[in-house]
Amino acid sequence: MASLKALKLRIGTVKSTQKITKAMKMVAAAKLRRAQQNAESGRPYSSRLAGVVGSLASRVAVGPQSPRLLAGTGKNDVHLIVVATSDRGLAGAFNSNIVRAVRRQADDLIAQGKTVLFYIVGRKGRPVIQRLYPSSIVAQYDTSGMKAPTYADAQAIAKDIIDRYTTNGIDIVHLAYANFRSTLVQEPTIDQIIPVVAAAANDAGSGPASLAAVEYEPDEEEILADLLPRNIAIQLYRAMLENQAGFYGSQMTAMDNATRNAGDMINRLSIQYNRQRQAAITTELVEIISGAEAL
Repeated sequence: MASLKALKLRIGTVKSTQKITKAMKMVAAAKLRRAQQNAESGRPYSSRLAGVVGSLASRVAVGPQSPRLLAGTGKNDVHLIVVATSDRGLAGAFNSNIVRAVRRQADDLIAQGKTVLFYIVGRKGRPVIQRLYPSSIVAQYDTSGMKAPTYADAQAIAKDIIDRYTTNGIDIVHLAYANFRSTLVQEPTIDQIIPVVAAAANDAGSGPASLAAVEYEPDEEEILADLLPRNIAIQLYRAMLENQAGFYGSQMTAMDNATRNAGDMINRLSIQYNRQRQAAITTELVEIISGAEAL
């Protein structure tokens, strides 16, 4: 059984840890509000742009002159998965949920005989991917110095991915990230971003992105040649904003749970300390009384 001194030291250690987790929870809560606003404000534009591009793609006859980001390579053999995670931990299962979804997708593709490559954005996704698929990581974009995602960073990543797509024999590019739903829910999502997915026939003429009665100058293919790289950068930017909001929400929840657990542990240790202290006092009183009776 631990001594009174050891119990007192342990209680002090847990109290110090509780102060740290409580402070981290407050910091995450303060940053979550801004990150959530950024993620929510970016959704309408990215969704509308994706709808416009998909609707345009459904109206273009794919041929040899079509943009490669639209037409693809004509094959389905080599897949690149862009794995977007955070650079820091202490956020519960936030990063592991994204990596778990990526593993399922990669294993399904490999079982079909496909080649799977990985492009890592953020540090936390690399260790597991590197352990399970040691020769499949083609690049990693360092975001450790990034306080908040910027469109310039998304453009740089998009340009690198497009260059690799056009030169490295990649057929399809997927983007994996956590879609922020609420403080408690961050949904791992994997979307295909290259080649662009055309809108379904029954959706092409409906909704806010309906373009059926529009004439284009220049033509659709020239417009798509400009919009497609921009759309990839916008989707990457949205994923980074969603990830940041999801990270702070998950971290706030994790630190709140850690603070509560520390409080429960302090209560248990305090009860144990008081019981042992009372037992020691009782033992000393019995020894004193026994000695007095012996005299």
